Amino acid sequence: MKTRKVLTAVAVAMALLAWQMLQPIFLVQSEGRTLLALPLCREQAFSIRFIHSVQKTPVEEFLVADPAECDGAGGFRLLRTRYQSFGVGLPFMEGEGDFHEEGEYFVFDHMDRHFPRLALRTGVGTQLTLTTALGTLCLYELFPPGTRIDLSVARAYEVFCH
Repeated sequence: MKTRKVLTAVAVAMALLAWQMLQPIFLVQSEGRTLLALPLCREQAFSIRFIHSVQKTPVEEFLVADPAECDGAGGFRLLRTRYQSFGVGLPFMEGEGDFHEEGEYFVFDHMDRHFPRLALRTGVGTQLTLTTALGTLCLYELFPPGTRIDLSVARAYEVFCH
């Protein structure tokens, strides 16, 4: 009887571990290091902030990491962009979202752009930061200019088994 209880406990523990390894995780990685591994039970809001390399004004992008995005494989949706001046690479077309002004900022809401993964780079003076529910990562302080930062949604086993 005792052996059966032990085997049952082991089987339950193994099933829970297998289930946990299949759960999606929001990953931030660079140079072979994992900077952030945030479990995704549901959508997770985050933002990326930087100083535009040409305009030299702040830009903030508001996104969600979604475990069901991109055919169930996980990914990202850009919901909103906020910036202070028009310039290269910034949204300006009417079809890209709902445009309005908030004080000294231009804002595009309801953008709904989908990305399977995101690749960012630190730059000279760009002050690239990532803010999640856990806090803010000042990526520009952690890595030299030109460093690639990869954001993805993956299953836990993909992270811990590599």
